[in-house]
Amino acid sequence: MTSSPRTVVTGLGAMAPNGSGTEEFWKATLDGRSGITPLHRYDAARYPARLAGQILDFTAEDHIPGRLLPQTDRITRLALHAAQRALDDSGADPGSLPDYDMGVVTSSAAGGFEFTHREVRKLWTKGPQYVSVYESFAWFYAVNTGQISIRHGMRGPSGVLVGEQAGGLDAIGHARRTVRRGAPLVVTGGMDSSLDPWGWLSHLGSGRVSASDDPDRAYRPFDRDADGHVPGEGGAILIVEDEGAARARGAGACYGEIAGYAATFDPPPGSPRPPGLGQAARLALDDAGVRSRDVDVVFADAAGLPALDRAEATALREIFGPESVPVTAPKSLTGRLSSGGPPLDVVAALLSIRDSVIPPTEHTREVPPDYGLDLVLDAPRRADVRTALVLARGFGGFNAAVVIRTATPDR
Repeated sequence: MTSSPRTVVTGLGAMAPNGSGTEEFWKATLDGRSGITPLHRYDAARYPARLAGQILDFTAEDHIPGRLLPQTDRITRLALHAAQRALDDSGADPGSLPDYDMGVVTSSAAGGFEFTHREVRKLWTKGPQYVSVYESFAWFYAVNTGQISIRHGMRGPSGVLVGEQAGGLDAIGHARRTVRRGAPLVVTGGMDSSLDPWGWLSHLGSGRVSASDDPDRAYRPFDRDADGHVPGEGGAILIVEDEGAARARGAGACYGEIAGYAATFDPPPGSPRPPGLGQAARLALDDAGVRSRDVDVVFADAAGLPALDRAEATALREIFGPESVPVTAPKSLTGRLSSGGPPLDVVAALLSIRDSVIPPTEHTREVPPDYGLDLVLDAPRRADVRTALVLARGFGGFNAAVVIRTATPDR
């Protein structure tokens, strides 16, 4: 087991389609309340898919300074609000900490669509020579990190990770690395929102979005009749700290420890080698010094497509044995949130540890027996959760895994 100082989570800020706020999200998840609804921002009748996980109760003007509104997109406003909530939850006061002791490491996948589309249209009116879509995207990927750091005076080591779903875990893994290299406090996580027409077409272009108009049937991970996923918006921002530094500043109880992290990449199509998700899980467990039998729950990537679900089930079966560990996918209530989804799963894992309960996978009804999964269905399951494995796959072959462990001493 590594002798490096422990990296602990001291604050959470969740913004999800089924709950704007950490406790609101958690209660909705345990109650089985979905945030998947018909797209409402424009007429989606022409599109082959019309459902999305949408945050309907967030008004930026109520939470973001007016001077920032013209400079920001919806994703950045959500991230700024979530970061403030996470800081408040942690009890950390950025104004009382050295500015170079605080860093920001976040992830974004497709959140730049709305902002870039708007800016490109503005520039196009001046002439095509003014338009650089790639520069617009490159600039936007850094906006969440930049806006959070500027607003709170955080000048320490910072960065942005781009790996679609997997990027959300990559950001948390890199934040842990940043803490281990000497930064006492890092704001991390992921947030995404790309439900404008341009962004929606990018989701549909993946070929992985369900065409169902029934919110209870559109996203059924690991179900025999699974036919895709529902895109969504939101995510989570977390405050991670060096355990000693957190204690020194008088932080309260920690939610848990970021104990292990790993990332892999899938082999090229047609390769005889297996997908890299299972290897990412094994490496993360090794990094944490955790044996497979000590894992109490797995928060699955849960693609919602039979081939990908089967591949994930095979990896879990090979690591843990058939039906040997509870598996859950609470994202069935929110949709897949790109880079924001896995950090939201990390929040759920930490709250599972806190409350000794595993949230269910809603909407899934019949899991093929040969998957060999103990999928938590229908209702929350009481359990002594001390160690959780969170998995994520990003479109294009990215894989990441994070091990979350209780902040109390090992069993």
